[in-house]
Amino acid sequence: MLTGLHIVFLGGDARHLEIIRSFTDLDANVAVIGFEDLHEQLHEVHYSKLTKEVLRKADILILPVVGTDDHGRVESSFSAETLLLNKEYMSSLPKHAKVYTGIAKSYLKNLCAELGIDLIELFSRDDVAIFNSIPTAEGALMMAIQHTDITIHGSRCMVLGLGRIGLTLAGMLHRLGARVKAGVQKPEEFARAWEMGIEPFNTKDLYDEGVNVDIIFNTVPAHILSSRVLTRIPHHAIIIDLASKPGGTDFRFAEKRGIKA
Repeated sequence: MLTGLHIVFLGGDARHLEIIRSFTDLDANVAVIGFEDLHEQLHEVHYSKLTKEVLRKADILILPVVGTDDHGRVESSFSAETLLLNKEYMSSLPKHAKVYTGIAKSYLKNLCAELGIDLIELFSRDDVAIFNSIPTAEGALMMAIQHTDITIHGSRCMVLGLGRIGLTLAGMLHRLGARVKAGVQKPEEFARAWEMGIEPFNTKDLYDEGVNVDIIFNTVPAHILSSRVLTRIPHHAIIIDLASKPGGTDFRFAEKRGIKA
């Protein structure tokens, strides 16, 4: 049981609703910030604005999967307000408080380090990241099906990056009968792709490899699908970018060239 524990949720999406229900079932004191537009009513939960007073009581602060952007803004699917987690607010947390997120950008890391606050990045854990890769890959497949008029079976798919999400996604595509090739950088990734029956290539050769492809899934958080590379991508191709914002695609040029991204 979590009786007496004060937990504050700042921003988030539908995934956080499940976590909130679990915490209230375990008798924790839960406050939520940035949930005022949520259509359903959460029971035994305190709705609050972002104030120093509510943070002073927090034993745990739970942020969205990407904690903040590079300027401290926190995303919420259930609020139109701008949530800015700055030093003034963070310094209100008790010294024993812990901050949980999926992935922390340098802004949040530096702020927590400066204030001596424990920061836990859940996606640094392999088990969490691997389990999370499953719904992410399924969502990517759903988008591919929705936005194409071909079957995944027999389609020419490219997966850029063979991290946790890339591996799961490439495996799913392969099992569905797609012709999959994977852009990798490390020798061990090349070997893993080959072992899985997937055609590996080095991402430095992406310009040449993108000529004959139907669907591209990017997981690389770098500007990999540049305008130069996109000049080689077929007009009918679709790009689904799964990397953290701003992604790895030149979306402006893709739109200009008529490629759906």
